[in-house]
Amino acid sequence: MKFRLRIWKQASGDAAGAFSDYEVDGISPETSFLEMIDTLNERLTERGEEAVAFESDCREGICGMCSMVINGQPHGPLPGTTTCQLYMRHFDDGQPITIEPWRSGAFPVLRDLMVDRSAFDRILESGGYVTVHSGPKPEPNANPIDPEVAEESLDAACCIGCGACVAACPNGAAMLFTAAKVSHLGLLPQGQPERWERVQNMVEQMEEEGFGSCRNYAECEAACPKEISIKFIGRLNRDYLRALREPIDRHGPMDSQ
Repeated sequence: MKFRLRIWKQASGDAAGAFSDYEVDGISPETSFLEMIDTLNERLTERGEEAVAFESDCREGICGMCSMVINGQPHGPLPGTTTCQLYMRHFDDGQPITIEPWRSGAFPVLRDLMVDRSAFDRILESGGYVTVHSGPKPEPNANPIDPEVAEESLDAACCIGCGACVAACPNGAAMLFTAAKVSHLGLLPQGQPERWERVQNMVEQMEEEGFGSCRNYAECEAACPKEISIKFIGRLNRDYLRALREPIDRHGPMDSQ
């Protein structure tokens, strides 16, 4: 297969960027998207040209590092798929492909297709933890959890922090990411001690990082490679409003879930 690639090139965050055109041929349909770029980079290096900088790690749809906007869609045309899980058989032979980095003021470009997503790390650091102790661990069945609650918590915990939700949102909001991280802990008994402080701190950190406001476009849900529902945003909003009340109202039973 042969492809015409239009790739964003930018030497640094302070430099001006522009698209560069490339052609790659002899690509197997079973080649992954990242392997196709690896092939391009090998050929560029052999010709003494500068390779395209991009991020990757696990290449198994787990880490979220392979973040690219492909033909206008974060992670490409397939729903519920990361860039590294995309194969060239999903494109037509000879098809033009435009590849860009995430576009968000909170994710500044480092180089080419690489962006700085440390804003997500700071949101997590502000409240994404539970109280632990160094003594004996409790009996696993000491705190029974309703199977539906456990399943919902796992659904939220699927978030890999790739940032596709931010890239897809017209306002550059990080509400789906923050909601998933707040919800998967706030649903469980182990997450209750910091529940109200967690949601307040993480929302305020998200706003401090410069992400936009959520307007319920639901583009985040459509672009999420783990198909996380925007229902978690509604849950985040409810918990945040409750966290702003008087302290006596912030320590209610778990039936408020």
